[in-house]
Amino acid sequence: MSAAPHSRSPRDVRLDFFRGIAMFVIFVAHVPANSWFEFIPARFGFSSAAELFVFCSGVASSFAFGRLFQRQGFSSGLFRTMSRIWQVYWAHIGMTLVMIIVSIIGLKLSGTDYPTRLGLGWFYAHPAEGVFAMMTLTYTPAYLDMLPVYLVLLAMLPLVMLVARLSPKLALGSLFALWGLVQVTGLNLPGGQGPGNMWYFNPFAWQLVFFTGFAFGMGWLKAPDLRKGLLFWLCVAFLLLSVPVNFWAFTDNFPLLASIHDALLPPDGKTNLHPLLYLHFLASAYVVLTLIEPIRGELHRAKPVVLVGQQALATFMASTALAWSLGMVLDIAGRGLFATSIVNLIGFAGIVAVAALAQRYKSPKEGPKSALNLKAQPAE
Repeated sequence: MSAAPHSRSPRDVRLDFFRGIAMFVIFVAHVPANSWFEFIPARFGFSSAAELFVFCSGVASSFAFGRLFQRQGFSSGLFRTMSRIWQVYWAHIGMTLVMIIVSIIGLKLSGTDYPTRLGLGWFYAHPAEGVFAMMTLTYTPAYLDMLPVYLVLLAMLPLVMLVARLSPKLALGSLFALWGLVQVTGLNLPGGQGPGNMWYFNPFAWQLVFFTGFAFGMGWLKAPDLRKGLLFWLCVAFLLLSVPVNFWAFTDNFPLLASIHDALLPPDGKTNLHPLLYLHFLASAYVVLTLIEPIRGELHRAKPVVLVGQQALATFMASTALAWSLGMVLDIAGRGLFATSIVNLIGFAGIVAVAALAQRYKSPKEGPKSALNLKAQPAE
């Protein structure tokens, strides 16, 4: 241990910056039939903003919860983690109710079958069963899959910390083994938009991204040096080779490239975190972090983006509600270039406004205690 028991690592703006970027991208991806969606980073490679969001959540959790386990003991860490689980659970239930209300309003105003678009058809047809399924997380409307995954990951965290007492390597090895088990057996939880469906983001697979970030934050993994060496150029090559088999401009015009993509990534690849998604994300993260290293100290100047990243839960909820509400506006106004651009910009402004409100009313004691520092920080 190189730091005092109660010392705090300095805040690294990169975590907030990249979480903010992820929020804006997620908003664009969730607006129905949004032409901007065709140019988000996920269209150029295997991974997406989901991996970035989950990874950053893991890093933030290492400071908010993992270090608390170390500083104040297991019971304090467990209490803090369970409190967060309770908070996120009711945030998810609240978001589900908001989406139900939004779908009803949209149906009344335009006559469009928004309940079906939002995956609420089964819920409306079986309301009593639907409420029970909603409360037990065995039912989720469309695009509300991520918070339940976060709940499971937080629930796993105390167990991971217990195993890490024996050895962090044993904890990480167990998590890799769980991911491997998913690849072989398809182990998942029942959920989705009706009976017989499974969770879109399999938490037993996606935990690998979360706990990779967590391990970096805890110092269990040492990140490679951020320099333009052999590793950097290998990652660049991998990213460039990924573009032709992912970007629609290539796959739509060259069927062979689309076939290669389908051969490389099975239909459940996103759900079960196929290795290509994981490796593509790690390569992307390393390349981007290396490129921004010279201007790392200037990232705080992107204040709106950083602010959104600091208030991740509030802005994630806001982005989902805004995406579907503004999608309804596009249904009425049309999806021309001007209307689409205005709606996306209004959505961005709304997300920033929510972040500002959350910051104003949030207790100073809450939130991440530190942020991403991939060059090893002192253990606490």
